[in-house]
Amino acid sequence: MEKFNFGTGDRVRITAKQNTYEGIVMPRPELADKEHIVLKLDNGYNIGILISAIKNVEKLSGPKPTAHGSSPLSFDQEKPKISVIATGGTITSKVDYRTGGVFPFTTPEELLEGVPDLAKIVNVKHILKPFTLWSEDMTPNEWTVIAKEVAKELNDPQVHGVIVTHGTDTLHYTAAALSFMLKNLNKPVALVGAQRSVDRGSFDGNMNLVCAAHYCLSEIAEVAVVMHGKTDDEYCIASRGTKVRKMHSSRRDTFRPINEFPLAKIFPDGNIVIINPKHKTRSNSKVEADAKFDEKVALIYYYPGALPEILDYYVSKDYKGIIIAGTGFGHVSTNPLKEENKWLNSIKKAIEGKVFVGITTQTLYGGTDPLVYSAGRLIQEAGAVYLKDLLPEVAYVKLGLVLGKTKALSKIKELMLTNIANEFAERIEPETFLY
Repeated sequence: MEKFNFGTGDRVRITAKQNTYEGIVMPRPELADKEHIVLKLDNGYNIGILISAIKNVEKLSGPKPTAHGSSPLSFDQEKPKISVIATGGTITSKVDYRTGGVFPFTTPEELLEGVPDLAKIVNVKHILKPFTLWSEDMTPNEWTVIAKEVAKELNDPQVHGVIVTHGTDTLHYTAAALSFMLKNLNKPVALVGAQRSVDRGSFDGNMNLVCAAHYCLSEIAEVAVVMHGKTDDEYCIASRGTKVRKMHSSRRDTFRPINEFPLAKIFPDGNIVIINPKHKTRSNSKVEADAKFDEKVALIYYYPGALPEILDYYVSKDYKGIIIAGTGFGHVSTNPLKEENKWLNSIKKAIEGKVFVGITTQTLYGGTDPLVYSAGRLIQEAGAVYLKDLLPEVAYVKLGLVLGKTKALSKIKELMLTNIANEFAERIEPETFLY
């Protein structure tokens, strides 16, 4: 960049071959080559330009003088208070165009600078940052930290609800964990993420946060994922924490309720349309974080040709619980041509070794049933427990928490089949499929 006399943060007009581009020079990514420069266009997207193809560069202006951390805005102290727990992800970040870097919000004022519409709805009392992690780096230990922070905020009489900001990849795991960990839930808890980067024109985080703020003022006292309901910006949906899943890698409406309707549609103007009337409402109860998780639990996806030695391995490593996501109604190999592919003996050995084995289905929609085919009956006779329509990831989370309470197989089975946080659907309505 020295060759053309411009630097990071400068606004430039570049002519390369037959095209002209105008935008802000971004810092070179750590792993990028030195033959390209990165330019952020006005539409929010970044492009790479081959330096050897550049014919002309015109520097239009230097870096903007504003940096992260400064904002003249403030919340209305008369508005109802909420708390925000920021754990990472792009949703609570902003771009500093002086350097091209992305920084997390650290104060309510910075959050307001990024999402000014929040001031019309709520007063963010404070932002708590227990850690900053990409969601794929989260572990059950972080779930317990979040749960304790949320419980503390919910027990503050001034706080109307709590927003947890989170990366989207494993957000549904955390939603399930909080649903089980937060006992006597008394107020709304909204988990929110963003599918698109903060510097993109299609950034969805602002609207998701606005809808989450409205949810925090509602009468619904449930842990819910609040994100786009459609690819456009018409409304968000609030989906119960134990019945929601990320179903697309990039769509803004990726989080869908599974086997039940969403709790509500939430419009950016504050209109809330209740869709699922079966939900808890506000109360004066004291919330407790029951957050002991036994990490010796595994989630295994069965696939054609999968050998039962996978199960044997976890048993040998002293795992106390295993969730199998089986095919169809909840099947693994029971009558193969080769005996080595048969899973029944390994399931029996696991049960004999005091290891709980739970069966879910990879189809997600619908539920398991051991009585439809002989394979299911054989698996059940071997000692595995069929977990109805419990989602595989939710079953994994629930089993870790149950194992934190007891190691007795009979008690584990009882608790795993108990509907603790509406994780089981009493009836699966046909219209909930691909809602």
